[in-house]
Parts: sequence; structure tokens; C-alpha cells
Amino acid sequence: MLSRVANNLCWLGRYLERTENTARLISVNANLLLDLPKVIVLGWEPIVEIVSGHDEFYALHDKADEKSVIHFMVSEEAYPGSILKSLEFARENARTIREIIPREVWEQINELYLFAKENGHKSLQRRSRYEFLTEIIESIQKITGILSGTMTHDEGYQFLRIGRNLERADMTTRIIDVRSASLLQETETEQAAFENLQWMSVLKSLTAYQMYRREVRLRIRRPDVLKFLLLEEKFPRSLSHTFGQVKHCVQALPNSANVVAAIGAVEAQLHNANPQRLIQDKLHEFIDDMQFGIIEVFNQLEQTYF
Repeated sequence: MLSRVANNLCWLGRYLERTENTARLISVNANLLLDLPKVIVLGWEPIVEIVSGHDEFYALHDKADEKSVIHFMVSEEAYPGSILKSLEFARENARTIREIIPREVWEQINELYLFAKENGHKSLQRRSRYEFLTEIIESIQKITGILSGTMTHDEGYQFLRIGRNLERADMTTRIIDVRSASLLQETETEQAAFENLQWMSVLKSLTAYQMYRREVRLRIRRPDVLKFLLLEEKFPRSLSHTFGQVKHCVQALPNSANVVAAIGAVEAQLHNANPQRLIQDKLHEFIDDMQFGIIEVFNQLEQTYF
């Protein structure tokens, strides 16, 4: 396999996952703001912080109000992490490897890009926002299913899965870092319910709420949420699971020793830290370490294969 093709497949997986994650973030944040009383102001800026888009956003907008943030996250041509640009990059990667992926995948990505381009304005209206975002999420899920069910599970498919799981790991750490920092610090009785709502939003941002309730049958608590999202090996969006999937895929490739070693190092950090017991400052440092570990894994991947 050409290194160019492997690179395109990996980034195709990343951009598709990024599109879905961004749509979920916007949808969950909109629902959270409806649940909280008006005296509790979280706003839309945390969404921009999660995707590290602070500088790009304020270069284009003066304040982080609802419409500005949603336009930035959905349709902003100047921001490479918006839904529209992520789909454009996914489409371009898919176009250059059309002989590698199933034809249906190329058609679905092309249709989804055109849908987002023509209907992005619907995300600005609360009445049509949910329908638009749901279409994005379900379309990505459909593409993922077609890839799984019709693409030969060879080395190319492994690179696609590596990209998807690295992007998923990256988003999991970002959501936990920013969302946990913005949660209410007080534990007084009248605010406990609001704190639970926000931890619930952390779970829902990662589509983890129902599976968390199956696993943990107590009320939602910070240590339990952190343990589930970081260490639950059976949940597909937990950090532990995504690292395990990347390692499994890489081990199926030749000359993988350096990449496997990088994954092993960050896995060891994850399991030795007992992250569910960390206070906020220490949790932030731990998340930074995880981010650097993910970057190192991708750097080793690039040096070895791309």
C-alpha cells in the first residue's frame, strides 16, 4: 500500500469522526442550556474551548453568543474544524482513494457534504437545529456501518480505524477537560441537581449516558463518570478502549514496534494515574499528559507509515 493512501485513509477516519463529535457537542450543549435555570449561565464558549478554536473564533467574532458559535462550528469556511470543512476534507480524502473504498461510501460522503453545505443555516434556528444535527450524526453512523460491512478488512481498513479511534480519544480528553473545569464547584443542596445535569451532559456528549447507567446503578457522581469514560475497556468511546483499538490495529501492520511502544506508554500512564481520584488541577495535568501521548502516537504513526 502506498504511504499516501494509508495517510488518506487515516485522515478520512479522523475527519468523519470529528464531524460526528462536533454535531453531538452542539446538540448536547443546546439541550443542557434548556435544562438549566436562567440564573446558571454556561453559554456557548465552552464548545469553542473544547475544540481549541478560541483564537480562530475571536478573530471572526466579538462575543461567543449562540448564533456566532453555532455558525462557527457548523458552517465557517475559515475554521478547519467546522462540520462543513471536516466534511470537505473527508470528501477530498475519499475522492483521492475512490478505488480503495466502497463506491457507496464515496457517494454517501459526497451527499452528506452537499447536504451540510445547503442546509447549514438550519442549525441557527432552534426549531430545525435538532433535525439537521441528527441527520449529520446518523449519516456518519451509516458511513461507518457501510465501511465495516462492505470494505475488505485489510491494512487500509486498519488505518481507517486507527484514525477514527485516535480522533475519538482526542475528543474524549477534550470534553472531560473543559466540561469538568466548567462544572459548578459548590456542592450545596440547591446546586447538586445542576451539577448532576452537567455531568450528565459530559456523558451525553460522548453518547455514554445509557451505557453508564447500565454499568453504574447509583446517582451520577464525578469519580464514577471519570472512571467510566477513562477506564471502561468495554465502552467504545472510553480512553482505555480507544487506545486498545489503536494498538490492535497497529499490531496487524508491519514494522509497528515504535507505534506500539508509544501506545503502551500512554496506556501505562492512564492506568497508573487513578484519574477518578484526581482533584481538578491534577486532572487537568493528567489530561494534558494524555493529549501529549496521543500526539506522540500519531507522530510515530506518521514517521513509520506516512
